[in-house]
Amino acid sequence: MENNKRIVLSRISRACEACGRDSANVRLIWVSKTQPFSAVERAIALGARDFGENRVQEALEKFLPQRDGVVCRIIGPVQKNKLRKAVQAAQAIDTVADLESVLKLEALCEEANKNLEILFQVNASEEATKSGLSMQEAFDFLSSLPEPQRLLYKGLMTIGKNTGNPEDSRACFAFLRDLRDKLFNTQPKFKDFTELSMGMTDDLEVAIAEGSTMVRVGTALFGHRSAIGSFHKI
Repeated sequence: MENNKRIVLSRISRACEACGRDSANVRLIWVSKTQPFSAVERAIALGARDFGENRVQEALEKFLPQRDGVVCRIIGPVQKNKLRKAVQAAQAIDTVADLESVLKLEALCEEANKNLEILFQVNASEEATKSGLSMQEAFDFLSSLPEPQRLLYKGLMTIGKNTGNPEDSRACFAFLRDLRDKLFNTQPKFKDFTELSMGMTDDLEVAIAEGSTMVRVGTALFGHRSAIGSFHKI
């Protein structure tokens, strides 16, 4: 795992150098979904601090009790009936895409006396298999959101095109950056809207060139994932 980390960080560094960015401004999210608790512990020992989980139950199993400096992000869609548990388990939810979830998360965070970072997911690849706001509705939807109270509107998330060619995702990533900038520059409620979670193992270089501040990497760090259900603490 240590060598995997070096390789991924080197890719991020080279990608930043190629486009004149500081690699300190790109956060590596360790996608720990379906990885065992022991793998998360080893990653933390290697300096990992930001983790991505798809399933709320896994997040609860691996990241409660919370540890200082360790951030669990929910990076998969969350059913409405799982939002309460998501608030318990995570410091951030990166897949918000409807008003009902925003309002419910506000109420749950108030109840728990907790602030929660959220990213809004946009389906910038326009693929039917992906979740998120459509490109056409995203600006109007986000503009209509209420002023946040307990929630922290931090930015946007998308998944690139699943074509095998990273360049095919460049327009998706550029769209997300432009949308983020437009909201940040014109609406006070988006004063902290600085994050762009885009880019994974196969397309992180293109994402970084287009402004990504978070890249989500799983297998390239942890190795091949374990079978579902093997993540419990031991």
